[in-house]
Amino acid sequence: MKVVPIILSGGVGARLWPVSRETHPKPFIKLADGESLLQKAFSRAKALPHVAEILTVTNRELYFKTRDEYRAVNAGQVATSYILEPFGRNTAPAIAAAANYVAETYGDDAILVVLPADHLIEKRDAFLAAVNDAIELAKRGLLVTFGIQPTFPETGFGYIESEGNKVHRFVEKPSLEKAQEYLASGRYLWNAGMFCFKASTFLDELDRCAHDIASAVRKCVNASEKIMHSSSMQIELDAALFKQVPDLSVDYAVMERSQCVAVVPCDFGWSDIGSWSALSALVPADEHGNSWQGDVMLRDSSDCYVQSERRLVSGVGLENLIIIDTADALLIVDRNKVQDVKKVVEHLKAMGHPAYREHQTMHRPWGTYTVIEQGDRFKIKRIEVKPGASLSLQMHHHRSEHWVVVSGQAKVVNGDQEFFVNTNESTFIPAGHKHRLENPGQVELVMIEVQCGDYLGEDDIVRFEDHYGRVK
Repeated sequence: MKVVPIILSGGVGARLWPVSRETHPKPFIKLADGESLLQKAFSRAKALPHVAEILTVTNRELYFKTRDEYRAVNAGQVATSYILEPFGRNTAPAIAAAANYVAETYGDDAILVVLPADHLIEKRDAFLAAVNDAIELAKRGLLVTFGIQPTFPETGFGYIESEGNKVHRFVEKPSLEKAQEYLASGRYLWNAGMFCFKASTFLDELDRCAHDIASAVRKCVNASEKIMHSSSMQIELDAALFKQVPDLSVDYAVMERSQCVAVVPCDFGWSDIGSWSALSALVPADEHGNSWQGDVMLRDSSDCYVQSERRLVSGVGLENLIIIDTADALLIVDRNKVQDVKKVVEHLKAMGHPAYREHQTMHRPWGTYTVIEQGDRFKIKRIEVKPGASLSLQMHHHRSEHWVVVSGQAKVVNGDQEFFVNTNESTFIPAGHKHRLENPGQVELVMIEVQCGDYLGEDDIVRFEDHYGRVK
């Protein structure tokens, strides 16, 4: 029996802005122990029985960042493959693409265990036991979902009415009054959005319940580029064909329509970390109900959570507030209004403000860059290049660049010249020159880049060669 965990990493997590953004979404948020939600999901998947490989469905832009996150907790122990979406199309198409790949690679009877990348599970042994129960049900041709024993009347989750493993019905997010009834009855479970089934079972039921999705995804996967690596597969879904796939959740498309659904009741310390209140609950509070991460000082305050990335944040006389301070954005919200943070993100997006999408520090396959300051006709960046990595061979039409090496050694291509720039040395790249920056050393290369020109947008780049597939 082959088991293939499927990690779905597609949500933005707008309620966790300003830490979660489109280019750094919720799965990449690091908890107090230094691990991200994505890394924790990978570690849970790795611990499952009979794992053939771990397959991740994510956005194309997040591929290299995801790969780096896995490398920190995997060390080559488990093969990893990726299905890369050009844009989101909800969970039914994502799981369908994964099931097609698994069936073709491991056969119809291979078991998929579908895990969201942004959930937290605290009781590992109880989780593994629940998955084992689900696998046994899946072998019998059932679509298995995981239902969480509710501990309070939550209005933000869907519910499953059940008896043992039998599912009576799925229920949409209820009113508070209904949620209280569900909790008191003992017949309802929270719908955790985790699943287990044979590849053939899911594909057959998808074809029966939502033939348009099944057909469109199958066509897209068959036509998409497949890149073989030594121990994995990378599938880049064709954008034009994927755009034709209906946007629908797996619950609506299959689970609520199928007649062969089962549930495993679970109690393994689950949380979807859906808001700052949920995340703050993971940090121990003092005698006044205050908790914090970073350099924080509170006086005469109660029931507050403060998180600061870089600087001291102090507060006096505060009550019931959540304060999140990042390099370029500050959020202050009443604990009773945390679900409305997504409205801030929607407003920023409508305005075209970059803070809805990206941080000051941007991740690239080769490392990171941080915008330190920018103004009329200039921009200053701190660039960090990983050992052995290099930027693409490129050219800019509208800007020149001054490079100063702060630490490490840079190998530079500048026009027809190739040379090394050592610590405390610099070079100048005129506009229109082909150039490349490479780190030939064993330690991180850190440099300061000063851009000057009449246009400094990131889209002023012409790539000629690239090690990361960004030149077709």
